[in-house]
This record gives sequence, C-alpha cells and structure tokens, in this order.
Amino acid sequence: MTLGLNNLKHENFMRLAIEQAQLAEKLGEVPVGAVIVYQDKIIAAAHNLPINSLNPCSHAEIEVLKKAANQLQNYRLLDCDLYVTLEPCMMCVGAMVHARIHHCYFGAFDPKTGAVHSQDQLFNKPYHNHQVNYLGGILQADCENLLKKFFKKKRQKIIK
Repeated sequence: MTLGLNNLKHENFMRLAIEQAQLAEKLGEVPVGAVIVYQDKIIAAAHNLPINSLNPCSHAEIEVLKKAANQLQNYRLLDCDLYVTLEPCMMCVGAMVHARIHHCYFGAFDPKTGAVHSQDQLFNKPYHNHQVNYLGGILQADCENLLKKFFKKKRQKIIK
C-alpha cells in the first residue's frame, strides 16, 4: 500500500481515530473509533456505542456521521473524509454512500464482516449514485492489536 505524500497526514488522523477506539474500550465497547475530516481539520470524532446506547446502529461510523452532519448543518458530507480503525460493515458503507463521503480510510481489515474489501466490495457496486473512494491498512497493526487485546481479555473473563 502506498499513500504517497499524504502518508503522515493519514497516519495522524488514524491515530486520532485510535484514541476514539480506546475511549470505546474503556466503556466496554468493541474498540472502534472514527473521525471525519473536512478541509484538513477534524470536524467530528466518535466511537462505538451500541452496548451503552442499546442501539445496534451506534457504530463509530454512524455516530461520527451524525456529529459531522450537525457540525456542517447538512446531511450531505461533501468533500469529507472518514477515518475508521476497522473496515466498515454493510450498514456503515451504506450510510457513507448516502452521506456522500469523499474518502473512507480504514486501519484493520475485517475478514468476518468487512464490506469494503474483505467479504464484499460494496463501495464498488455500479448501482450507487455516489462513489466513495477508499484505502485500507493505515496503521493496520496498531488497529489490529487494539482489537486483538480487547477480545483476548473478553475470552479470558469467559474462561475464568
């Protein structure tokens, strides 16, 4: 994967998404975090909240899309980039298409439910009225390790 001249910029934004994932972990949520960038500035940050909000739709991407829309006072997030620590699922891909996200950058690939690359390539479907550009693998090891540690702790609690 080559990010070109923007490598450091992408890594910096992903680090901020990782910070959001760490906040989710402290709440007992699966550690996934996201930020939205507009004109090279973060306008929204969020993390997974489905357990605490009792809402299965409260993925980090959905939460950050809502915050960004409020910030811009527009449900269309034109020229916005979304950084998320885990490859998005089908629900989140659909939300990004409808929001008109420009780029989706993600860290870890999700071999079970990833809908960008791993299990499906939903951004590439010809029936969408908007194409989201995407790139995965940004700080991949850091994002994967956060998830691996979280689930290892969960398994250890179950075994005890």
